[in-house]
Amino acid sequence: MRIAFIGDIVGRPGRKIIKENLSKIRTEYNIDFVIANGENASHGFGLTTKNCDELFKAGIDVITGGNHSFDKKREMFVLLETKNVLRPDNYPPGIPGTGLKVFEVNDEKLAVINLMGQFCMPTVENPFNWARKLVDDLKEQDIKNIFIDFHAEATSEKRVILMMLKGEVSAICGTHTHVGTDDLQIMDGTSYLTDIGLTGCRDNVIGMDKKVPIQKATTGLGGHFEVPNSCKSIFQIMVTDIEDGKAVNSFKLKKLCDRQELIKTDAIID
Repeated sequence: MRIAFIGDIVGRPGRKIIKENLSKIRTEYNIDFVIANGENASHGFGLTTKNCDELFKAGIDVITGGNHSFDKKREMFVLLETKNVLRPDNYPPGIPGTGLKVFEVNDEKLAVINLMGQFCMPTVENPFNWARKLVDDLKEQDIKNIFIDFHAEATSEKRVILMMLKGEVSAICGTHTHVGTDDLQIMDGTSYLTDIGLTGCRDNVIGMDKKVPIQKATTGLGGHFEVPNSCKSIFQIMVTDIEDGKAVNSFKLKKLCDRQELIKTDAIID
């Protein structure tokens, strides 16, 4: 099977460039299943029902989350119960929803796991022990195709997950920083990227208008981050071929709103 993952979708510019490009990319690259992190999809903070439906209509199959998953609590509670929407599975007990779902893709089972790191994040259960248990449980069910969206601030936490689970899961992709890393690789059959980077405005500060971030950096006075109405945007997607639970090929595509060509980067195989 060929699956794809889109990084943090930030506001209207992120949704717009997905609507303009995803369907064509799915067809051109014969992608079977698309996962996307959508915790910033609505005005940069959280996810609304309207925007969720918009993203599914654009060609996304399941939406993962992170520390902003519950910024719009009322709508998110409904989405978690009624749509293919995940939140980090290692949130404390009692939180609505789940961070693990198993899907049928080309008559095969694909498990999608959403986890959140500990450094500079809300209170969560230990993601490393949590991941270990989830993967062991899936193996007992003979589910080999496993994708993990690890929403974490620290690159070291993401590397730890790779070192723990390489050879046991199909792909691990980091989200949250909104800044893409240049380390796409396949290690022992596991496709890995520390952070895929945002899909949204590329000419501001992590997808947000530059005014408040500059003000905070220079004066210490904060404010509400706003997604610009007009900007140069970027679309970023990781594509991975999986055979019998192992990644056999992986590459990243980048599409800039003001250029026709796609930028393709192949994974290093270690």
